[in-house]
Amino acid sequence: MTEARPIPQPPSPAIPAKRWAYVIPVAAIMYMLAYLDRNNVSVILPYLHGDLELSNADKGLVGGIFFVGYVFLQIPAAILAQRWSARKTVVILMVAWGLAASLSGLVQTKSQFYAARFVLGFFEGGVWPAVLILLASWFPLRERARANALWMACLPLSSVFMAPLSGWMLDHASWRWVLVLQGVPPLVWAVVWWFAVADRPAQARWISRAEADHVERSIAADEAAKPSAGGGSYLDAVKQKSVLVLIGVYFFWITGFYGFNLWLPSVIKELTHNGSSTEVGLLTAIPFTVALVVMIANAAWSDRTGKRRQAVALPLVVGIAALLLGQAVDGALPRMLLLCVTAAAVYAPYGPFWAIPGQLLRFEVVAVAMGLINALGNLGGFAGPYLVGWLTDATGSGVTGFAVLSGFLAVAVALVMLGLRTGTSPVCRLSEQAAEGT
Repeated sequence: MTEARPIPQPPSPAIPAKRWAYVIPVAAIMYMLAYLDRNNVSVILPYLHGDLELSNADKGLVGGIFFVGYVFLQIPAAILAQRWSARKTVVILMVAWGLAASLSGLVQTKSQFYAARFVLGFFEGGVWPAVLILLASWFPLRERARANALWMACLPLSSVFMAPLSGWMLDHASWRWVLVLQGVPPLVWAVVWWFAVADRPAQARWISRAEADHVERSIAADEAAKPSAGGGSYLDAVKQKSVLVLIGVYFFWITGFYGFNLWLPSVIKELTHNGSSTEVGLLTAIPFTVALVVMIANAAWSDRTGKRRQAVALPLVVGIAALLLGQAVDGALPRMLLLCVTAAAVYAPYGPFWAIPGQLLRFEVVAVAMGLINALGNLGGFAGPYLVGWLTDATGSGVTGFAVLSGFLAVAVALVMLGLRTGTSPVCRLSEQAAEGT
């Protein structure tokens, strides 16, 4: 694959950039709350103390079944966001997932817990593709990886703030109250989202005409440079090899990602010799702080160089090495350092990866494609946590589970480096055109 040359910033006079201060923070806080309600069980599970009688495999299923529900609204929400309104689609889903998150604290049996997590995943599932469609209307391709990464920085940032918060809450309230109370903030933020967000620059009251015109012209030029992709049907998206490759990459990466994420607090609890929930929550925030910095730096490098494949693959290679090494070393400090490296490695590809579909596909088909990639790829969010829990029960150790996760990450690396390597790929052509200022 011919490597893309650096993508320079336009030589024109400075264009106002209020969109970075308005769109990104509101979207980031919204998804921080979603990620809190998705991942708070990872902090809660080590402290159930016999409630609901969950085995390690059951705990893995509680974490993973969320992603079975997560599949269903991916494509419908992406299409609604594109053809109707991303702003309205997200606000409806925000209210629904907030209510579902609070109801999770009222379950009485493990079957009810599975059902509650499924419903939470069902409503939260459409938010991710809807916001990606929103960002595609606000940020041209040369800014897309940075915009994606700054928004997706909410993932590690949520864990930085929310893991200690969940731990502190567990020291002062039951796990049921933690779930109920943490479902309330999305209901409040839905009001902020409704008044602060617009579907496109022309509809926003706070943006200058110069900035709106600049964004619209840049995005129109990006679209004109892409190959025709048909009418935006399911078949138009599925039959493209690049979309199938990206689904595969995302599935194997996300299997490793969520397998690591869900069990991280349990590993840290073990390192602290059964420390308090507050202590475990605070220590859990450290790897995610490192991940946040690396994630943004990797996205900036990807936008500057145009090397999307390498920005996805290289961090995952580092993650594989850290996962395997973490099972071989002794001592709390070395293992904690390797947990930090692993967290940074599995978060770093987010911005560059989600910039690739927008480079490959025209706007009329990218909604369906991103919905497919996220829907099918996120089934790895079911596979990873459940595999680690099941293998831990079967072997009496977490070593086998984390070794298997490293294997999944290795397949993701192979797919991204080999599946998108042709020199005539749209990624290369568009990057070269951007580098030449066309």
